[in-house]
Amino acid sequence: MAGKRIIFATANEDKMTEIRQIMEDLGIEVVSMREAGVFLEVEENGTSFEENALIKAKALCEKSGEITLADDSGLEVDYLNKEPGIYSARYLGRDTPYSKKNAYIIDRLKEAVGEERSARFVCAVAVAFPDGRSEVVRETMEGQIARKEAGVHGFGYDPIFFLPEYGCTSAELSPGEKNKISHRGKALRVMKEKLIELKVLE
Repeated sequence: MAGKRIIFATANEDKMTEIRQIMEDLGIEVVSMREAGVFLEVEENGTSFEENALIKAKALCEKSGEITLADDSGLEVDYLNKEPGIYSARYLGRDTPYSKKNAYIIDRLKEAVGEERSARFVCAVAVAFPDGRSEVVRETMEGQIARKEAGVHGFGYDPIFFLPEYGCTSAELSPGEKNKISHRGKALRVMKEKLIELKVLE
């Protein structure tokens, strides 16, 4: 196992911080594309979170020749027919600040009450192997859209994602608390078990 590693197909440092916290006991190094010295722009043209995660994992695995993990995640708002969904990062334009995206969603839900505000974070995590094998898992975190932003932790839509059982947004949870219940945390833990089953970590 000396020197063996897994590349995670992201250049998002906030996401890599989360990933490392969740997978720190993996027993194998997880590095970003930048750290691996592999750079690749992948067109995410799938129609689901699972398809997009697999597209990214397979493309980077093919280029690097190494085991690659990739995720695709986003917010589904039931009142908005599950928008922004797979377009979460590109919603209103890729360079639009999340403060504007969050304000836009809150405004569109101004007439929604109670369960009408239901939403979920979705995360699909895929792994691709140099021998052509691949696996993908999907997990969610259920909640509601808050009426205003709150919290300084996390990133993206976290400040407007309210968790009724905690009485706060996911941005108000500490990173450790969030990782225990988050869509990404759950999906990465399921993937970690798959990697162990596939004897990747032995």
